[in-house]
Amino acid sequence: MAISDLEVLELEAIANTLRQDIIRMLVSVGSGHAGGPLGMAEVFAALYFHVMKHDPKNPFWDERDRLILSNGHICAVRYAAMARSGYFPVEELLTYRKINSRLQGHPHNLSLPGLENTGGPLGQGLSQAVGRCIAGRLDGKKYRVFCGMSDGEHNEGQTWEALMFAGNRKLRNLTTLMDRNNIQIDGHTEDIFPLEPLKEKYDAIKWHVIEIDGHNVRQIIEACDEAKAIYEKPTAIICHTIPGKGVDYMENNYEWHGKAPTKEQGDIALEQLKAEGERIQKEIGGLSKA
Repeated sequence: MAISDLEVLELEAIANTLRQDIIRMLVSVGSGHAGGPLGMAEVFAALYFHVMKHDPKNPFWDERDRLILSNGHICAVRYAAMARSGYFPVEELLTYRKINSRLQGHPHNLSLPGLENTGGPLGQGLSQAVGRCIAGRLDGKKYRVFCGMSDGEHNEGQTWEALMFAGNRKLRNLTTLMDRNNIQIDGHTEDIFPLEPLKEKYDAIKWHVIEIDGHNVRQIIEACDEAKAIYEKPTAIICHTIPGKGVDYMENNYEWHGKAPTKEQGDIALEQLKAEGERIQKEIGGLSKA
């Protein structure tokens, strides 16, 4: 699935739009998670606008790829990607986390077509993804299952049980994308519950492991392509990301894991993101004329 320089820039522009959507959503309700959603914008832009087989007009299409979001608290970025790709009106994003909204603070799959799972308690999503993979195999389907995960949820025993099961069963139709941003709600992962050496642990339980810059669109897409070519193992893509990416006062600050900006802070964030968006559009214009 080769991608041109222009397509890369267009996906970077989408990621920037998703970040702006996230800030507006958080400011509108005054609560929610900022760090993780902002950090995973490129990943979700790549998944929804290049990598996954899906149809917003037919969200229950039987041959669609499945995306399970285990770290449900970052759902703001998924909602933004879904809205921008046509699952529901963009205006509905501003109902996020509000009473009677379809866009709950953790995804509820019965509320919104296109959500594959209900997410909340960390550590459960991978088990759900494993189940979808086995179901697809039994039904003779060719869809892939993608599972978004956090690094912090690797504190959970259930995560490792599912990882070992998937490796043992050689679930080649499973690809995980881990948000390796090194933070969790009460500090840095390596201070709270050290995970390293993470790649070696995955290797030991029969996974194919790819480490990438989670903000590099080309690397994200190439890693997903590589995963499709691996037939004897599931694939784990460790996406090294910056929490709060794009907003200077949030970046790498674990205090923004589960906090929303005020109106004034949101205005500053949007100013920074709009400036970056203008820079990307200039590059797109330059390539388009070349």
